[in-house]
Amino acid sequence: MSKFLLEIITPEKIFFQGEIESVVCQTDDGEIGVLKGHQTMVAALKVGEIRLKIDGVWKNAFSSEGFMEVRPDKTVIFSQSCEWPEDIDLERAEHARIHALEKIEHEHGIREHRHNEISLARAMARLKIKNRKHS
Repeated sequence: MSKFLLEIITPEKIFFQGEIESVVCQTDDGEIGVLKGHQTMVAALKVGEIRLKIDGVWKNAFSSEGFMEVRPDKTVIFSQSCEWPEDIDLERAEHARIHALEKIEHEHGIREHRHNEISLARAMARLKIKNRKHS
């Protein structure tokens, strides 16, 4: 399978940079997969999972909201945060989930509701990725 360059960039660092065979990301319209030669495009990404196929093996990571730009020479993902499953603190993610649910019960207004929804989605995505058994 043909490879292409992928960069995943967060505000703090370059999370990943290397040659891959495929990347799958979460958008509001569902999953989107990119292979070498994909048409140029930009897509908004939602909180969830990024799956990378590297040398025939799938590797998963948590990704916060962001966007993906597919260019002829490479694909770039800009994300608020990314974490490999082994770097996710399970206790912290569970605490964040409980805290977000508590805040949802006592929220006042649309803006606060949206913030709490995003916090809950981040916690749930981290827990899902951390708890998934990798094959």
